[in-house]
Amino acid sequence: MTGLRLTEITLSHFRSHHALRLAAGGRSAAFHGPNGAGKTNILEAISLLSPGRGLRRAALEELARQPEALGWKIRAILDGPGGAHEVETWAEPGSPRGVRIDGKPARQADLARLCPVLWLVPAMDRLWTEGAEGRRRFLDRMTMSLHPDHAEAVLTYEKAMRERNRLLRDQVVDGRWYGALERQMAETGAALTANRRAALARIAAAQPGADGPFPAAHLALAETGPETASDLVVALAAGRGQDLRAGRTLTGPHRTDLEAIYAAKGVAARRCSTGEQKALLVSLVLANARALAGAGAPPILLLDEVAAHLDNARRAALYDAVAALGAQAFMTGTEPGLFDGMGAGAQLWEVTMEAGLSVLHRAE
Repeated sequence: MTGLRLTEITLSHFRSHHALRLAAGGRSAAFHGPNGAGKTNILEAISLLSPGRGLRRAALEELARQPEALGWKIRAILDGPGGAHEVETWAEPGSPRGVRIDGKPARQADLARLCPVLWLVPAMDRLWTEGAEGRRRFLDRMTMSLHPDHAEAVLTYEKAMRERNRLLRDQVVDGRWYGALERQMAETGAALTANRRAALARIAAAQPGADGPFPAAHLALAETGPETASDLVVALAAGRGQDLRAGRTLTGPHRTDLEAIYAAKGVAARRCSTGEQKALLVSLVLANARALAGAGAPPILLLDEVAAHLDNARRAALYDAVAALGAQAFMTGTEPGLFDGMGAGAQLWEVTMEAGLSVLHRAE
């Protein structure tokens, strides 16, 4: 990966946008306007330049503008030291998501190798207090940004596990049906855990000191289960009886959890105040970005309604940190004054809803 920046993005029939062209020019940008105007939809489109379901985890049909339901398309130009790349992604009704890079068919996993995209959205404020699934997704997005092959490993592991779970639900007891699937799960599962540990080590090294505006966190994996391929394949075979009774796979890295401790206080993140939990999240996203920037690939940052929930000092510190990283950031908020500290190089846009369509206005 290299330090690519978004220079242009075009949306067609995407969410509330009938047709939108944003000439970002590689610069950071802030979008302001009333709730429901379509600001977050722009960030969601940018998030789909990476693998997965985007920052809202929406189904493909939910992304299509209604009531037309014609499908949707996103086209983007990413430019960097090695030249420009064109990325297209789309979905037609009843069809899977398509991807093209530089005019050639590609897989979603290929997007991870092109440009890292990180985000922080209001739904993540509950990360430390809700179930492990959300923390695992957060962990895997951090890991994928630092180890692009992680995306392919996740897909391979989950596909093999789905097939194994189907056998379990069908009460298949013949071990010959399980062997190949369990070997594949063991090999990719060991890679998942190794990648996750390596990513946490890099993020820990990139975290700020304890006296900064965004506190450092001690991160650890929990419930990893067997971590080597040989141990995991043995555990899967030994656990078939219990798994048959449950109808699903009970052992493996798909059950891993992410634990975080507010380092300066020695308090688990789940027991911190709402403000402290938010600051920890911002700190981790910035540390992730710092680790990428240190490797020569500053990410695209998507920060949805973040500024409004920070005090003035932390808001200024956030803008300073983004500038120091050399990252391109896209932010949203209801008031233009929230972005006064972004610097003269950033663009300011107003998003309004007119006759049922989102409309973008240059606010500079």
